Amino acid sequence: MNTWKILKTETEYNIALERTIEIFHANEGTPESDELDVLLLLVKDYEDRHYQIPAPDPIEVIKLKLEEKGLKQKDLEHIIGSKSYVSQILSGKKELTLKMVKGLHQYLGISADILLADSK
Repeated sequence: MNTWKILKTETEYNIALERTIEIFHANEGTPESDELDVLLLLVKDYEDRHYQIPAPDPIEVIKLKLEEKGLKQKDLEHIIGSKSYVSQILSGKKELTLKMVKGLHQYLGISADILLADSK
C-alpha cells in the first residue's frame, strides 16, 4: 500500500485517480478499502482546489425542473404572475424577486441558493 500525501500536482492527482479506479471495488475492511477511503478524500480535495464547477443558471434549472415534473410555464403563473411575466422571467428579460424565489423553492424544490445566483 502506498503512503499517500496531499496531492499537489496534476501528476500526483492522475496517479491517485488511477489507483482509485484500480481498487474501487475493494471489499470493506481490507487494506485496499482503507486506502480507497484515503484516496477518495485526497482526490476530492485536489478537485475542489483545482477544478471549479460553475454554478448552474437559475433559469435553466427552473426549465429543467418543469420538464422533469411534466409541468408547463402556465403552472408557474400562481407563483410568478401573468403568462407574459412568466415568459419574460424564463427568457431572462426580467429578474426573479425574493417572493418568486421562495415560491419556486417550495413548488419545484429548487435550492434557494441556486435561484439567488446570478444568471448568465
